[in-house]
Amino acid sequence: MKTRTLGNSGLEVSALGLGCMGLTFGYGPATEEKQAIALINRAYELGITFFDTAEAYSQGGNETLLGKAVQSFREKVVIATKFGFAEGDSSKGVDSRPERIRQVAENSLRYLNTDYIDLFYQHRVDPNVPMEDVAGTIQDLIKEGKIRYWGLSEAGADSIRKAHAVQPVAALQSEYSLFYREPEQEIIPLLEELGIGFVPFSPLGKGFLTGAINENTQFDPTDFRNVVPRFSEENRKANHVLVDLIKEIAAHNEATPAQISLAWLLAQKPWIVPIPGTTKIHRLEENVGGTTVVLSQNELDNIENALKDIEIAGARYPEHLQKRVGN
Repeated sequence: MKTRTLGNSGLEVSALGLGCMGLTFGYGPATEEKQAIALINRAYELGITFFDTAEAYSQGGNETLLGKAVQSFREKVVIATKFGFAEGDSSKGVDSRPERIRQVAENSLRYLNTDYIDLFYQHRVDPNVPMEDVAGTIQDLIKEGKIRYWGLSEAGADSIRKAHAVQPVAALQSEYSLFYREPEQEIIPLLEELGIGFVPFSPLGKGFLTGAINENTQFDPTDFRNVVPRFSEENRKANHVLVDLIKEIAAHNEATPAQISLAWLLAQKPWIVPIPGTTKIHRLEENVGGTTVVLSQNELDNIENALKDIEIAGARYPEHLQKRVGN
């Protein structure tokens, strides 16, 4: 697989990463450990060298799983994890006090069974802690060799500028896909200006862009999508017009809707690295196939024109979670 560099940081990663959250958290019951490790190992065999986890995904359980899976090739991969929630629990609000950041770094090193964290993101901006204090703490952790690079997740323009002024930010991780294009307005131009890489999560619209979800789909009771307005039955039905468009382009390219969605993202900027997650090896292999699909400028223009007539129904987060993003 080809590699990409995240902005001006010098951090080189595979063109596609693997989001590990869904293996233990957020999308129904956890995947059986042996199966999850086999999936991560297969990702590495396919050329993926960029793995994403967080303290808040099962309070260290996800990190422990990833650490076990990559142990034999740890030096050859880039591990990203995150701090920023109280007690590592996203339902308890944010906490980026310097002492908490340090505690999470130590915990993550232990869970991941590693001597260093390649990329350490602030999971959500903490309005009670000045960004300068957060960036200063990160700077100290970099000097101590505990982390190599740092990033922000779902941060707004002001926070990105403040953070970058103290300690250069390697990457921003936020949602971006054909299903959610808001970053194009302000965030992507800012990242280009500052030389910061972009790591889109949910690049397949939380599974919607694969074409496997319709208005009749029943999610597991513990699945996060049950509370997402965009995934109400009515909105899934309305939004299927986007999937129909992608299916049409996929058929023309002898590709799948997921592969077209990833190819479109990769075509936007050379410093964009999507991190689709999956629990199924055949889906992983399908996603990796998206890195070899090249959309012509004509096709990209056609997609752009078609999207102008498609209005996506429903918010991407329920209101209480929406308040945490873009700060």
